[in-house]
Formats: sequence, C-alpha cells, structure tokens
Amino acid sequence: MNKSSKGSKPGSVAPDFARPTIPSNPEPEKEYNLSHCEKEHDITEKGCISSQTEKDGSISDPSILTSGDSDSNTSLSSSAPSQHYGDDGESQQEEVVYPEGGLQAWLVVLGSFLGMFACFGLMNSIGIFQAYLMRNQLSNYSSSTIGWVFSLYVFLSFFCGIQIGPVFDKHGPKLLLFSGSVLLVASLLLLGLCKELWHFMLTFGVLAGLGTSLIFTPAVSAIGHFFMRKRGNATGLAAAGGSTGGVVFPLMLQKLLPAVGFAWTTRILGFIFIGFCGACVLLVRSRLPPSPGGNVKPDIRIFRDKAFALATAGVFAMEWGLFIPITYLTSYALSTGAMSEQFSYQLLALLNAGSCVGRWAPGWVADRWGRFNTMVLMLLLCLISTLALWLPATVLSASSSSFTEGIDHTLPHRRDTTDGSATHSVITPLLIVYTLIFGLASGSNISLTPVCVGQLCRTEEYGRYYATCYAAVSIGTLTGIPIAGAVLAACGGNYWGVAVFTGGCYLASVICFLGARAVRVGWGWEMF
Repeated sequence: MNKSSKGSKPGSVAPDFARPTIPSNPEPEKEYNLSHCEKEHDITEKGCISSQTEKDGSISDPSILTSGDSDSNTSLSSSAPSQHYGDDGESQQEEVVYPEGGLQAWLVVLGSFLGMFACFGLMNSIGIFQAYLMRNQLSNYSSSTIGWVFSLYVFLSFFCGIQIGPVFDKHGPKLLLFSGSVLLVASLLLLGLCKELWHFMLTFGVLAGLGTSLIFTPAVSAIGHFFMRKRGNATGLAAAGGSTGGVVFPLMLQKLLPAVGFAWTTRILGFIFIGFCGACVLLVRSRLPPSPGGNVKPDIRIFRDKAFALATAGVFAMEWGLFIPITYLTSYALSTGAMSEQFSYQLLALLNAGSCVGRWAPGWVADRWGRFNTMVLMLLLCLISTLALWLPATVLSASSSSFTEGIDHTLPHRRDTTDGSATHSVITPLLIVYTLIFGLASGSNISLTPVCVGQLCRTEEYGRYYATCYAAVSIGTLTGIPIAGAVLAACGGNYWGVAVFTGGCYLASVICFLGARAVRVGWGWEMF
C-alpha cells in the first residue's frame, strides 16, 4: 500500500488496546505507523519494529523481523492482548496496514450483510416458527420440548465456530461460505416435509445450525482483515443485515403461511436464500494471505487472558438472555389476548426493525467512545427495559386473567379477555415500547461482540479468538430457550418468570463486561 493511501495500523486509535507511549513526533492523525507491539502496556524501542516503511508499505529493515532478541519477547505482559499461543509460542512481529475503506473492503461488508440477511434473518425469525409449530405440527409437545429444536439450531450456529474460525485463518472464507450456503438452503427445502419432532431436530436444528455457522463465522471475521479504526462501524453495518432479514422474513411468513401452507413457505425461503448466499460467497474474501502452516486445533489456553475470559463469560450471559424475547415474545403476545394474532406476529418484525438501528448505531458510537464502554451501556439498556417494561406487562397479564381450566399452560392459547380490556390497554403500549427499545439495545449484542473480542487479540488470531469465545457461549444458547420454557411451565403459563430470568442474564453480562474492562484499563473512565 502506498504511503499516501488511506489506512490504519493496529493501535492507531488509542481505545483499541492498552494505551502505548506515542513517539514525540507522530505522523498525522489516523496515520500512525506503529507495529503490533504498541498494543502492550510497556513498549521499548528494542521490542518494536521500526515504523519507517518504504513507499510500497514494506518494512525498511527486514532484519528486524528475524532478530533473535529475546528481551523484547520477555518484556511483554502475560495478559497482553497480542500474546500468541501458536506452536512456536512467540509473537509475530509484522506490520499490518488496514485499508479502512475502498471498493474491495466495502464489497466485503456488502457480502457479509447479504450473508447475515439470510442466516441471522432466519435466526431472528425463530419466534414465528416456535409459535406456529406449537399450534400445528408439534401441538402435542410443551414449549420447553419444542424449544430444543431452536436451541440446538442456535447452539450449533455458534459452537461449530471453534473449528471454523481456525480453518478460516488458514484457508480463507470461500469454501466455508459455499458449504454453509448448500446446507442452509437444503435445510429450508426439506423443512416442509417434516412432521415429527425428530424431523425438525435434524432438518432445522442440525442442518440449518451447521449452515449458519459456516456462513456467519467467516463473514464476520473477513471484515477484520480490512478495518481496524472503523471496524465497529463496518461490522455494525454488516450485522444490520440480520436485523433487516428479521424484519422481512416474519412479515413474509405471516402472509405466506395461511396462503400457501408451511411446506411451500419454507421452499420459497430456500429459493430466496440461494440468491443471498450466492452473493455472499462471491463478495466475501480475506485480505491477509492464508497461512498453510498454521495450527487449526482449538487452543483453550487463550482463556489465560483474564480480560478475554471475563468477556466470554459476559457474552455467555448475554446470549443466554438475548434469544428468550426473540423466541417467546410472539407467544406471550398471543397468550395475553391484548392484541390481534396478526399484530402478535408483527411484534417480532418490530423488534428487528429496532435492531436494524441497534446493529449499526452503537458500532459508530463505539469507534468514538470505546467498544467496551458502548457494550456496557447497551447491556444496561437491555436490563432496564426488560425489568421496567416487559416484567410489569407480564405481571399485569398474569393478574388480570387466567387460563381456561384444563388447557396446557405451556401453550400460547389466548386468555379469557372479557374483563381485561382496561389492563390490555396498558399491556399493549408497554409491550410495543419494550419491543422497540429492546430491539435497539439488543442489536448491539451481536454487532459489538466481534469488535470487543478483536480488541483483545491480534488480527491474525482473530478467527481463533472469536470462534473460541462463541464455542463456549454456545452452551448458553443451547440451554437458554429450554430453561425459559421450563420457567414458563413452572409459573403456570405466566411469563413473569421468563422476564425475570432474562433480566438476570443481562445483569450478569453487565458485571462480566465491566470486569473485563477493569482488567485492561481499570475502573476509571477510558476510551476502551
């Protein structure tokens, strides 16, 4: 890259890592020419690569890269984000220049957007499938049992990343994206043939889960090859594709299901996914060359970094709570009788509409105020909105009416609404406001997680760190929805327990992210 071209290098913005000591005569803003070792708390002249580059962007003194100076390695903090846990155990000291834009970079963002539109749009629509199956093909099962179909789907979507991330680091995204597209489309084309619970477990839970993981892991990771300073904004724009799909697909399902039936509805979705996934395969690429000699085995030693371990715990708790409203909000609205069946299904589209803004706007703010700072604020907003809006609505609906005697309390049957019109007039606005605010705040849960993880590691290790994080987090996605279903049954079909559980998950997430932030920059205000 020419020296005059726009780009950034690791650490060119202080909030990305622990604050280094900047040379007294730095280059103009946004053009700092520093090496990876600037990420450490203590930087010595001896341990850093010379910032002088040739006009073509190469390092002016290649001998620096091969020097056997052990002092520079031992001076690194054990908890530093750039610590390398590869086979050689040494930090790779090479200079990486980030384009921070340009046609190729934004085409990658577009391709990632289209991939997210398909895979996360489907994931954000599972509440529609849950409510429909509870009333039709799987009406003989409890909500907790049906929830295992979708929890398995979400679990595999994240868990498989523990191997997919390192494979991306080694071979790039193309084969992964193509394989994921085939599996996801096949899942939707076969879904219409399912009749029994185990059919849905295999077709949707396993096939769609594997396909989603193969698409979203490389699609997100590839953005990190092109952006550092603007990574939060770029990732947020791409992640907004999932929310956009989450608006479109519920509205499509609402119209198609009664018109053409379940089988043809899922087939139509499959045909649509061919176009979106195909474009994703064509547009997404990696910039850093693959490393054929790299190690693709998962390495849990990354958790030695306390900040990374706490951040992973925070994401675990966050994902535990995130999919509960997405899955049960429509069922709750149907159970209250406070709104029509049509509008109950549209609530999920309303939530995802708020999430569209929530995927992008917090990323833009995070690049200016700090990624962890913004994440904590958004998690607090999720917590407050759940306890201040959804919980009161569930308490009101529980106290205003009761289920008809003999009806299974775990199913979203409508309540007797003869004497509850006054209460319903309160529940409806509470639920609408909660849906919008939670959608806005929770949209950042997915878009900010990659940039927060990326702030704790080097770019060439990003796929491994991100995948390892979500491999642990996937346990939460596997158990969160069934636990919420069990809580629902234990509360006699009333949703106040589900709201309390969701709020508790977000409280735990806030505490963990604050702890991870404190490990790196302390408790005072820092742009981190």
